[in-house]
Amino acid sequence: MIEKFVIGIAGSPFGVKGAVKVRSCSGETSHFLKLKSIIVSKEGKEQEYQIDEISVSAPPALLIKFNGIDSPEAAKTLSGARLITSREQAAPLEEGEFYIEDLKGLSVQSDKGEEIGHVANIIEGGGGELAEIKLINGEKRLIPFRKEFFKKILPAKGMIIMDNLWIFD
Repeated sequence: MIEKFVIGIAGSPFGVKGAVKVRSCSGETSHFLKLKSIIVSKEGKEQEYQIDEISVSAPPALLIKFNGIDSPEAAKTLSGARLITSREQAAPLEEGEFYIEDLKGLSVQSDKGEEIGHVANIIEGGGGELAEIKLINGEKRLIPFRKEFFKKILPAKGMIIMDNLWIFD
């Protein structure tokens, strides 16, 4: 089980004191307001920063002032960085919600127990999220991540039960 998640992406500097615009990956912002520190990952390097101040700009955007980042020039060096935190500090899940990282690798099966493949990824499509399923024959299919196709999602059992299998044709 993945214990750390990317919860935001650093954008451009804001103001003259070194604040950074941040886009929440989940679209939710309340969990950011409780953070005291966060891991900033850019170009393969990770560094933990203490947070001086956080404010919600226009959801899902935030403004974050990191300790030691005190100018627009310093803030610009963080642009594009991934903001990482622990599972406990990530956005809380509602009933029927899942972290994408917990879905990756799950076995995809028919309701008769026949193995179809596994979840390779969940990606954003223009009309909603798509599940990238790697079939047992090695081919990949993009399936709309909707209840009409994903009958039961059972991460604890390591599987997803599919319905309307015609979508794979």
